[in-house]
Amino acid sequence: MTSIHEQSRIEELLTQAHLVCQQGQLAQAQRHCLEILEILPDHVDALTLLGVIALYEQNLLRAVEWFDRVIAISPYNAVIHFRRGVALQVLVRLEEAISSYDKAIGVKPDHAEAWSNRGLALHGLKRFDDALASYGKAIAINQEYAEAYYNLGFTLQELTRPEEAISCYDKATTIKPDYAEAWSNRGLALQELKRFEAALASYDKALEIRHEYAEAWYNRGNVLKELRHSAMALASYDRAITIRPDYAEAYLNRGNVFLDIGQFEDALINYNRAIGINPHYASAYSNRGAALKELRRFEAALASYGQALSINPEGEFWLVAYFHIKMVICDWSSFGELSDQLAINIMQEERACNPFPVLALTDSPVMIQQAASNYVGNRHAEPPQGYENIQRERRGKIRIGYYSADFHNHATAQLMVELFEMHDRSRFEIIAFSFGPDPQNDDMRKRLLLAFDRFIDVRAISDRDVASLSRELEIDIAVDLKGFTKDARTDIFAFRAAPVQVNYLGYPGTMVAEYIDYLIADHTLIPERLQPYYTEKIAYLPDTYQVNDAKRRIADKIFSREDMGLPQTGFVFCCFNNNYKITPETFDCWMRILKSIEGSVLWLFEDSPQASANLHREAVRRGVDPGRLVFAQRMALPEHLARHRLADLFLDTLPYNAHTTASDALWAGLPVLTCMGESFAGRVAASLLNAIELPELITLSQEGYEALAIELATDQDKLAGIRRKLEKNRLSTPLFDIGRFTRHIEAAYTEMYERHRLNLAPDHIYIRPS
Repeated sequence: MTSIHEQSRIEELLTQAHLVCQQGQLAQAQRHCLEILEILPDHVDALTLLGVIALYEQNLLRAVEWFDRVIAISPYNAVIHFRRGVALQVLVRLEEAISSYDKAIGVKPDHAEAWSNRGLALHGLKRFDDALASYGKAIAINQEYAEAYYNLGFTLQELTRPEEAISCYDKATTIKPDYAEAWSNRGLALQELKRFEAALASYDKALEIRHEYAEAWYNRGNVLKELRHSAMALASYDRAITIRPDYAEAYLNRGNVFLDIGQFEDALINYNRAIGINPHYASAYSNRGAALKELRRFEAALASYGQALSINPEGEFWLVAYFHIKMVICDWSSFGELSDQLAINIMQEERACNPFPVLALTDSPVMIQQAASNYVGNRHAEPPQGYENIQRERRGKIRIGYYSADFHNHATAQLMVELFEMHDRSRFEIIAFSFGPDPQNDDMRKRLLLAFDRFIDVRAISDRDVASLSRELEIDIAVDLKGFTKDARTDIFAFRAAPVQVNYLGYPGTMVAEYIDYLIADHTLIPERLQPYYTEKIAYLPDTYQVNDAKRRIADKIFSREDMGLPQTGFVFCCFNNNYKITPETFDCWMRILKSIEGSVLWLFEDSPQASANLHREAVRRGVDPGRLVFAQRMALPEHLARHRLADLFLDTLPYNAHTTASDALWAGLPVLTCMGESFAGRVAASLLNAIELPELITLSQEGYEALAIELATDQDKLAGIRRKLEKNRLSTPLFDIGRFTRHIEAAYTEMYERHRLNLAPDHIYIRPS
């Protein structure tokens, strides 16, 4: 029992404790409470205030201890159970927090805050359905409870239900217009739907309410990056970093902007700053690897990707990026292990990789299709509803849009430029949408500018806006020349740039995207038995799918073997494919061929010094003098074509054949020996050889390929006969007949257009030779 004097002192101390607590003098309030407890150890109000102060100061374990003492005295106190739940939730002791909220609700079933916080704890345990039910209870109790709507939106966002999340955030901000967090999260949901302008407005509203809101500045930067407003995005990230100097994510995405605009050193600086703040930031190591790859610092790039994978082995796309760099430099250590792991990732439908590098690693149409499906499934765009069914009045001309980052001195442009020039302008209007560099003094660029009816630079325009512009221009057929290759912008087509959309030339395979209607191919590339591995309808051209520029100039210069580092005598095998296309199996075959032909050499394209050094080492491992590998440096196309005269036979790669390099060789008069696979990429050289009527150079197995290479190297008469046939066929067969090709592809476009006008779904198209 306490005396009257002690009771009076307790009341005085408690009053003073509350007063100084309200004034922010928490230490003094604690002292008053502790003095009360010296008089009366079980004083509930003093214990409660000590718990509240500890909670406010984030001394969470101490807060739980104080609340436990209160509960031991007063077990039916809903407020204390609730506050204990809050402390445990911050400590991420979620099961215990839920238990505390349940006890609060047991005492007071209409405790809306307990129901709402309980939902957040359940969310943390990934018990999303239970969380939604808990928020529903809170809202049923208090329909003006803004925080409950906010929490409900947060969980719906996690469940990839952004439209419903936006509805919740709208309710939260209607109830509480100055709810900055709700405006910011609303922006995130809109961003997920790629409704970037609306997301930007939502972030701006959050910042109007709370100007020093680092996360909103960061999210705003992300949207501006997507809208390709690079300078504005950088400014937003800078504001976020000014407010929060240790904001690693802002440095990461700041680096991503520089990566996108090709300022790779600046990107590297920002990734290093992100890593300096958070040494375990896997994404920063991964993106750092991407920048280092662009800077051709391949070993450092491998190390950076390796660090990313060691931190997070499940990181999206990292394994294939790591593997691809190893292929670029012909580092085949762990080739089998990495191939097996990648195959497992793909076939288990994990979002393992961009599908383009996979083409050089497998000939399996099943795996290639699955890789594309996984990748597309990870992308979300919101096309205009029903746009593909829009009917326009028939015009005099079909309007074709070609979309690419490669309208300059690039392999795609080198193949296609004459087609653009040859299109029948009485029936077609041709528009270029360029999202690649605008190089100065580039003769190819100058030629392309003259070849199109309109040439539109869309580098600084968002994907959605490019699609919108295409619709405003009434493009009838949109032709994607990039697919999943470097600098692709597939969301342009996801937003439906045109009623009919076509994948052509850049990406040799199925995109497994519902927004791509047709794939241009031929019967060699995709015989009917392989159609099930392509989601697009196939537009079959009668000769070959590949267009060629018959104006490609071959330099008059006569190179000597000495000029190119080749021996004065001996058979010269060559392969000018990119080094990443060389697999250990292909190289094994080549080395056996060299061993069989005394004095022969293999003339390869040198993509990097690391690749050359690694290939030399691999030759030694296979018992071949590394001096028998000769490496060709990059040179201008006319001179490159001229140097083909020094080679005797071009050896193709599998699973990714020579494409442009095969047509280059045939144009220069050099026979190409190929082994035809099952995938699109593995059948291109066969398509070209059939179109130039040299099917005798197509083999169906590695054994047949190897045997024919040896036979041609030892039977000079047979090889000479093939060379004479190639010279005769070069200008008399379909491969380099650009007029014939143009008629065929225009016939395909016309049939696509007419099917759409008749409101018929896309279907396979078979063009007859003309």
